[in-house]
Amino acid sequence: MSDVKLKNVVKTFDKGRIIAVDHIDLHVRDKEYLTLLGPSGCGKTTTLRMIAGLELPDEGEIFIGERRVSNLPPEYRDIGYVFQEYALFPHMDVWDNVTYGPRVKGWEEEKSDRIGREMLELVRLFERTDAFPSELSGGMRQRIALARALSSGAKLLLMDEPLGALDAKIRTALRYEIRKLVKDLQLTAIHVTHDQAEAMAISDRIAVMKKGKILQVGTPQELYLNPQHIFVANFVGESNFLEGYIADRADHKLTVELRGGIYVTSSNQNHKKGEKVVVAIRPEVLSIHKGKKSGINSIFGNIEAFRFEGNNVRYEIRLQNDDLLVVVRPALMTEWLDVGEKVTVAFPVEKSFVFSYPEKGLRTELALE
Repeated sequence: MSDVKLKNVVKTFDKGRIIAVDHIDLHVRDKEYLTLLGPSGCGKTTTLRMIAGLELPDEGEIFIGERRVSNLPPEYRDIGYVFQEYALFPHMDVWDNVTYGPRVKGWEEEKSDRIGREMLELVRLFERTDAFPSELSGGMRQRIALARALSSGAKLLLMDEPLGALDAKIRTALRYEIRKLVKDLQLTAIHVTHDQAEAMAISDRIAVMKKGKILQVGTPQELYLNPQHIFVANFVGESNFLEGYIADRADHKLTVELRGGIYVTSSNQNHKKGEKVVVAIRPEVLSIHKGKKSGINSIFGNIEAFRFEGNNVRYEIRLQNDDLLVVVRPALMTEWLDVGEKVTVAFPVEKSFVFSYPEKGLRTELALE
C-alpha cells in the first residue's frame, strides 16, 4: 500500500513565529493522484517536503502505507521526488541521470540498464540517451527528471510545481502525459501547484490550502459545484460576490436582500433570518439580455467593459445598486453586446452559493496572502 496519512501535522519556522503548516489532517489513497492547491506561501510545498523527509514536522505523525515515517530520512521512505527546477546533474548525460538511482542503490548493471531503458521509453526520450541537460528543451528536461524519479521503483511520486518553469502549451500537454504515466504505473502521486486549471485537469482529488490549513478536499467537480468555503469558491474557478442579509426563509429557499433593495433567491438553507451573508455566483452561469426584463434573480445594469478571450466573451456589468458582476459567455454561442448597453443579468436559483459573512471581512477572506 502506498497511501499517505498526515495526522495533526504542524510545521513552524523562525522559532515558531511563522506557522507554515497548521494542524492538518490528510489521507491520500493508494494509487490516487492528489493535488495540493493554493496560493504561494500557503504551506503546500512544506507539506510535500515533510512527506518526503526533507523537513521534519514539529508535531503530528506521517505514515506511508503502514509505516510511521515522521522522523525517517528521505532515503528510507521509498519515494520519487520531482523538483520544479528539474535538479538534473548537468555533467551527466540523459542515460547517467536516469540510471543514477539504481546505481547508487547498488543494483546489478543488467537491472539498472533494463530500468533505464524502460523509463526512457515511457517518457519517449530513449533516442536522446547521449544528450546533456543543457541540450534539451524544458519539456524534455522535466520528462527526464520524471524518469529519474521513477527509476528507483518507488510507488509514491511527489512533484513540486513540476510544470511551473514551462511555457503554456508544453505545460498543458505534459500534465496529461504525467497523469497517464502515473495511472499506467499504478502509482500514488502528490502534485503541488498554484495553477487551478492544472489541478482541475489532472487530479482525482484536490486539497485546497490557505495559510497553512486545508480548507476543503474533494474531486474537482465537488470543489467547483459545491465549495464549502468562500475562498474555495473564488480560488477554484471564479465567482462574483454580492453582500446582503437574509430577508426570508421558505420552501427550502433563501431570499437575500442586496444593497439598493435588490432581492435574489438561493436554494442554500444553512443561514438564519437577518444574518449578513455573501452570495457567490459563477460568471459562466449568468445569462445576459438586452434591455430590462423581469423574472426571478434578474438584475438590471449597464455593460461597463467587454473583453474577447478567444473561446469566451467577458463582460463587466455595473448593476443598478453599483455592485459589479462579471459575466462570461461562449464567444460562438452568444450575441455580442457593446459597452454602455443596458442589460438584464439573471441566474438560476440553484446555481448560487450563500456563505456567512467572514468575521475579518470579505476582502481579507479572499486575499491570496
